[in-house]
Amino acid sequence: MTTSGWRRGVAGVALTALTAVGAVTGCSAADGPAGGAGGAYTVWDPYPQFAGGSDWEKLLQSCGADAGVTVRRTGYDTTDLTNKALLAAQQGNSPDVLIVDNPVISTLAQAGALTSADETKLDTSASAPNLLGAGQLDGKAYGVPIGANTLALWYNKDLLGQAGVDVASIKDWPSLTAALAKVKGAGKKGITFSAIGTEEGSFQFLPWFWGAGAQLTALDSPPAVSALTLWTDWLTRGYAPNSVINNTQTTSWQEFAGGDYAFAENGTWQRANAEKLDFAYGIIPVPASAGGTAPAPTGGEFVALPVQRDTGRYDVSTKLVTCLTSPDNLLKTDTTLSYVAPVAAVQQTQVTADPELKVWVDAVNAAKGRTGDNLGTKYPKIPEQLWTAVQGALSGAKSPQAALSAAQDAAAAATR
Repeated sequence: MTTSGWRRGVAGVALTALTAVGAVTGCSAADGPAGGAGGAYTVWDPYPQFAGGSDWEKLLQSCGADAGVTVRRTGYDTTDLTNKALLAAQQGNSPDVLIVDNPVISTLAQAGALTSADETKLDTSASAPNLLGAGQLDGKAYGVPIGANTLALWYNKDLLGQAGVDVASIKDWPSLTAALAKVKGAGKKGITFSAIGTEEGSFQFLPWFWGAGAQLTALDSPPAVSALTLWTDWLTRGYAPNSVINNTQTTSWQEFAGGDYAFAENGTWQRANAEKLDFAYGIIPVPASAGGTAPAPTGGEFVALPVQRDTGRYDVSTKLVTCLTSPDNLLKTDTTLSYVAPVAAVQQTQVTADPELKVWVDAVNAAKGRTGDNLGTKYPKIPEQLWTAVQGALSGAKSPQAALSAAQDAAAAATR
């Protein structure tokens, strides 16, 4: 996955900016298009890699033409976009349409920067409930998902065959750990993942955390401790390398691509890189502790309508969002962004065109929004404590229980 791809899918939560809007300086309305008059409607998105003339730009202009207006679009880096959206809301100078990383939605909504779907009559009924949940606060939706990605386990078919592992036998944590033991016994390496001390690391830990039945409101629960113990035991037994402590998802993928690892936890965004591998590979969902598919966190963006002084603009803005998220356009957009569509009918079309996407569709349908449980602005304060605990346990500085107990105390103090 590229750096920009990671920012799109996972690391778009600006931890300081989300809780300290006043600290953002050096921005003004002159920094980018906002508001707009007459027939011009503005769109801000986190896709600066798509220049004028790109398929994405053409789609935006086509939707504008259908609505009888001109679209003025600006693409920002995800973190920059979050800062600008917060500041524009303070200044009453927001864009008409905002496309933003899903964990940011609840924060912007709680800050009063976004309209609800109820206010603008935006239809959210086609979106998968688990994906729509990332954009909900207090029972109201504040946009619609434009696409999603998530995590699964990539595996090296050749290496598993040499180790005598039948991937179909991997259904839960014990069977996965047994497979790792066989791989190590065959003289190869087990599994690589990212446990770096950033949200990238907590993002990768969440399938195991949630797969044990843990919740972000109780970081030190017995299920949470069991998840961190699983990872710690893998390092202790040599099933996972010590390098995971510093691995990003990119460096973890590079380890897997070297051909010595049986498994790698990584995302949909690696599909293009997977085609360059010199060994046969496969993909399975991350297993839950007792079996089944673990809920992995969702990456991807929402299309939202910021609050406008002129409420008469909402009608056209809603038309633009409806166009961008229509089935035909979702298929084009999600293919471009390597996303799984948030609508079941479009997912089926994607799988029909590319059967290898089925495992990703299944994983997305089992996934969970990081701001679930109505965490809202509390969410950005929690993963920092979670990745700190993971780092502490994997480094041997603390036991899983002690690390998570400290994390829970810190998270509780930060979210009071």
